[in-house]
Amino acid sequence: MCNWRTQLKFDPLQPLLRSGNIAIQHFVRQDLLGEDSDPIDPLWNLPEVRRILGRQLANGSWPRAGKLKHSAINYNLIETWRQFRFLVQQFGFTRKHPGTERSAEYLFSCQTKQGDIRGMLANQYATYYTGAIMALLIQAGYENDPRILRGFEWLLGIRQSDNAWSVPIITHHFDRATMYRLTSEYAEPVEPDRSKPFSHNATGMVIRAFAAHPTYRRAEAAVIAAQLLKSRFFQQDSYTSYRSADYWTRFQYPFWWNNLVAALDSVTLIGASMDDEQIERAVLWLRNHQLGNGLWDTSYSSRQAPRQDTDKKKEMRLWVSLAVCRVLRRLFP
Repeated sequence: MCNWRTQLKFDPLQPLLRSGNIAIQHFVRQDLLGEDSDPIDPLWNLPEVRRILGRQLANGSWPRAGKLKHSAINYNLIETWRQFRFLVQQFGFTRKHPGTERSAEYLFSCQTKQGDIRGMLANQYATYYTGAIMALLIQAGYENDPRILRGFEWLLGIRQSDNAWSVPIITHHFDRATMYRLTSEYAEPVEPDRSKPFSHNATGMVIRAFAAHPTYRRAEAAVIAAQLLKSRFFQQDSYTSYRSADYWTRFQYPFWWNNLVAALDSVTLIGASMDDEQIERAVLWLRNHQLGNGLWDTSYSSRQAPRQDTDKKKEMRLWVSLAVCRVLRRLFP
């Protein structure tokens, strides 16, 4: 039987297990080695977790530092999304932890009657953030919450005609001043021009919600969107925002923007396999760009100047590599 580690030039397990990072070691044993899961609770008491929770407000949000320029933008929502990612994706937080419940209720409080989570772009629709936030809530144990189901209904109803997603406001050609005003001041949300093509950057974030959900990942809409997303691997986006193809190979974990590793994580959960030519091409790229120490770098962009190899970057390299290994184990069980 083919094992995922035999597909690589170097074994990534040893640098991950020797990293000294307790959370990474836990997920390596659980997700890559298939060992019986250790209790997750010890991760919830790590010093870095206590630091994050120490800044959480009573209403479950996190405050945004610095001067807040625009009253129509919900800066606490942005910061809560930022911090909740670490709790769920790096430390395995679920709704069993009271901090998760407070965060979830705050995030749900930003959901409109229509089903989208609003406030990131003032009062404009933010399809990509709605999907990405829903994915975290599902991972934290809210997959059957009626508010999640309402979110899916909204996402399915706001697709482009080609059956994937863009950000509604960017499907129109507004001048810079108008775009700035619409996304920084209160204004009625701009409806999408559905005739315009999907954005793979937006779709890559939206589809995380479908991939995370045990039922919706099997939906026809998810399968179609996954096919469209992987058809755009290594290509420019259809819109000017984050357009360069280089963004496919700029990685971070927890996931934020769309990139190759984040997209592969979603489409393989939805069911893409090595029988697919686009998946085979992506895996070949990962194999050819593995570092000699067994890990993967955080960026392969030719547009970015080399940065100092800080402790933060070294830790990010470990998390990115763990995410790559999860994908490969899924493809080569």
